[in-house]
Amino acid sequence: MIDSCHRLQQIQALKSPMKTLAYRLLFLVISGLTALSGFTATAHAQEAARLIERAKLFGNPSKAGARLSPDGKHLAWLAPRDGVLNIWVAPVNQLEAAKALTGSKDRPIRQLFWSPDSTMVMYIQDKAGDENYLLYGITLASGLERTLTPFEKTRVQLVADSPLIKDRILIGLNNRDPRWHDIHSLDLKTGKLTEVLRGDGFAGFLADANLSLRMALRPNAAGGYDFFRINNNQIEKKASSTTSLEDSLTTQPAGFTTDGKTLYWIDSRGRNTAALIAEDVTTGLKRVVGESAKADISSALSNPKTGEVEAYAVTYLQTEWTAIDKTIGAELTWLKERLKGDLFITSRTEDDQLWTVAVDAVITPPAVYLFDRQGRSLKQLYVSRPELVGEPLQAMHSLEIRARDGLILTSYLTLPPGSDPDGDGRPSNPVPMVLLVHGGPWARDSYGFNPYHHWLANRGYAVLSVNFRGSTGFGKAFVEAANLEWGRKMHDDLLDAVQWAVTNRITTKEKVAIMGGSYGGYAALVGLTFTPTSFACGVDIVGPSNLETLLKTIPPYWTAGIEQFHQRMGNPNTPEGLALLKERSPLYKASQIVRPLLIGQGANDPRVNQAESDQIVQAMQSKGIPVTYVLFPDEGHGFAKPENNIAFNAMTESFLSSCLGGRLEPIGDTVKRSSAKIPVGAQHTPGLGAAL
Repeated sequence: MIDSCHRLQQIQALKSPMKTLAYRLLFLVISGLTALSGFTATAHAQEAARLIERAKLFGNPSKAGARLSPDGKHLAWLAPRDGVLNIWVAPVNQLEAAKALTGSKDRPIRQLFWSPDSTMVMYIQDKAGDENYLLYGITLASGLERTLTPFEKTRVQLVADSPLIKDRILIGLNNRDPRWHDIHSLDLKTGKLTEVLRGDGFAGFLADANLSLRMALRPNAAGGYDFFRINNNQIEKKASSTTSLEDSLTTQPAGFTTDGKTLYWIDSRGRNTAALIAEDVTTGLKRVVGESAKADISSALSNPKTGEVEAYAVTYLQTEWTAIDKTIGAELTWLKERLKGDLFITSRTEDDQLWTVAVDAVITPPAVYLFDRQGRSLKQLYVSRPELVGEPLQAMHSLEIRARDGLILTSYLTLPPGSDPDGDGRPSNPVPMVLLVHGGPWARDSYGFNPYHHWLANRGYAVLSVNFRGSTGFGKAFVEAANLEWGRKMHDDLLDAVQWAVTNRITTKEKVAIMGGSYGGYAALVGLTFTPTSFACGVDIVGPSNLETLLKTIPPYWTAGIEQFHQRMGNPNTPEGLALLKERSPLYKASQIVRPLLIGQGANDPRVNQAESDQIVQAMQSKGIPVTYVLFPDEGHGFAKPENNIAFNAMTESFLSSCLGGRLEPIGDTVKRSSAKIPVGAQHTPGLGAAL
């Protein structure tokens, strides 16, 4: 588990209304084939490698998400308590005195953050995957836990906290109207909520360090956003700037400096890749702080007191940091000399003397260190999954693959143990392959520790992850190249990547499976319906099968992004748009499926409703086409509970083994220990019937 980088990125991920909206747009495997002789030598080498237990990769981490309190006196983190991830805390100088602050018995807590005054640890949590997140706080001194947003069917957003104002924060609540988030001031001591501004028609808001609202974002007919200044909680009538569709996912306000004089932007207007821009609020003059011709600015470090950016990162094939502040540059160099792997500064104290630093070396489980800047000392706080130390984890290779129209697709390849003795990223002989497709589609795959890559490679498969067109982080032209191309050019990119793998003898065309979640699940369904013989089998996890019904059932709080959906996918309100959506929906080509399919779905998924899986399963059943359908009644968009994730992966492993011939760990009692229901097709996945 690698955490996101310090304050500016936290602003982008948690507070920036554009980043929040981008996350809203994220939507964020039966019969065997005869083994080919080319796989034989590699198979012998793989047998010598230990089989890594699924639970070591997909069970609870030992610790995760460490965060220093702003005053530097305490450290909080996530760790299991009675088998469920909960929040723990300890004095920084007495970690052995750790105690659990929360007692969740069912659903894991997956993120935490401190109150500005360091007296409270807070977290958000939903129910059974419904994504109606409420805000909870635990007072450190008393251990008292409170529900700070005690509402039903409400999704909270953190809008702003501040190093200057420590007793309250700004949050957004959609309890009045589920489509829009009204801004409230939350008194952290009393829990009192005071409405500041109603959010009707607006996608988000930005505040300064005085917790004064300074900017509002409203979607426009062009598919972009209009940016409005706010003075004394009054939104100006005329927009100060605007974007169209092409810049809508690559331009966003990223936060003010503490003095409120500078506004940072991640901005692609007038350029292709998004640069880090500093705007003088008084004069409107802008200067480029950081840029790259290959990729967007991916994250930044800013000073915890001043809010000024001190370093920024660009992630193309891998992440590269550039320091603006010489002192911070020296610190990063010192850390890189002692910690081998990609570094992420995950929290900094208010006086900036203590940092938590996560390091990811890919072939070892990520670890987190405490860095004392004054004493120039490093102390390892934990290894996220110590049970993986010494296991045969495999290297990840960064690649550039050229699509048929010349577009460059950054990709990542992991090979089975023993298959690549000279370490050049090419196996001695072709091996079976899993094409692992990311969700979104407005997201991306990146270099780093990936449990799915390690798991599948350990079972004997090459694993290829491809940033197909529409993936974010590579400039707006790359995003725009995917408009109205669901099931077409976006799928062609995946086919081209498979052809590259075949041409380079990574695999053979008969031995490739396609697997993914959310958009990746849609891609798996497209692979088995639009190109029925291109893949040996497919695994669809919470993927939409019918784009028309998908757009009809999006959560109400996605209303601000509906114009983007229509322009990037197809508008169901026009005859040609509706025809396009139907044409690109795997449901209407279900009768063409001739290869094995495994489907996993959460019953409470608010993004991709259960009906998306039900529809295609019913269509296949009506044609007598076999399918295995796994339903989790206590999950949403993905499987948060480790026991459910392990169970589905156990079924997937058996499924892939029967299809591609890889190694497997028996299903055992994993299904019984989960909430999994098998409405259809248990008999089509070897070992599943017995496991029930």
